[in-house]
Amino acid sequence: MPILGAHMSIAGGYHLAAERAAEVGCDCVQIFTKPTTQWRSPPISPEQARQFQEALHRYSLQHPYGHDSYLVNLASPKKRLWKKSIDAFVEELHRAELLGLPWLVFHPGAYLEGEVSDGLNRVSMALKEVFRQITGLQVGCLVETTAGQGTTLGYRFEHLAELLARSPAPERMGVCFDTCHVFAAGYPLSPRKAWEATLQEFDRIVGLQQIRCFHLNDSLRPCGSRVDRHAHIGQGQIGREPFRWLLQDPRFQQIPMYLETPKGTAPDGQDWDRKNLALLRQLAEEKPN
Repeated sequence: MPILGAHMSIAGGYHLAAERAAEVGCDCVQIFTKPTTQWRSPPISPEQARQFQEALHRYSLQHPYGHDSYLVNLASPKKRLWKKSIDAFVEELHRAELLGLPWLVFHPGAYLEGEVSDGLNRVSMALKEVFRQITGLQVGCLVETTAGQGTTLGYRFEHLAELLARSPAPERMGVCFDTCHVFAAGYPLSPRKAWEATLQEFDRIVGLQQIRCFHLNDSLRPCGSRVDRHAHIGQGQIGREPFRWLLQDPRFQQIPMYLETPKGTAPDGQDWDRKNLALLRQLAEEKPN
């Protein structure tokens, strides 16, 4: 059975994110290390970190991963924002280390002007400086596949491959594969032949062994739209089948998978995370057609 969880709010305390995850039936949990609308936040106290670790243990939650703030843009051509983003990303890695998170997921950013190659070069230079500053930490960085809205980098597998190849610490980097983003970026996930072709292309360009986690999201927009709009599992343009193929793939049974679908209550009164997780577990056990 695959390892399934969701992204959870840290409102009220990191330990409450673990409680929320347990309440809806998660095996694993992803969190932000701080509020996403602020560049700086109060430092994490030893007590906060201890409570979080105790809650993870209490609820048997595996693979607690972090996600960085959307304010960070390591591809920015604006020097001040670029340097500010590096400082913020380093701070987030320190926060992840304090919380005991093995990986921090990040978006490569938007290049805003010029060429894609310019943006990738700035991200690579930023990561070089980041790793120079965190030599004593254990936490690693996972670059996330993106939908490719505007000038966002990461929507082509080649972007990911270049960032990994140019990293000064390749053993501390990997990939977060987001189903909605890959689909919206133009990689088809169905029928089965197209699903296999997309995985083969990823393996050829990046390497399936680089995938350290999945974000499981259906897509409101069609394949190739390059618009990032998440939908509940089976209720978007991707549909149920690609999730079943992914969940039943023996290569990914030990890779944590996190929902980032819309929060709230479904029409039947169930929590949406609980409902999506139940469907994913059902798909994982369905017999192939």
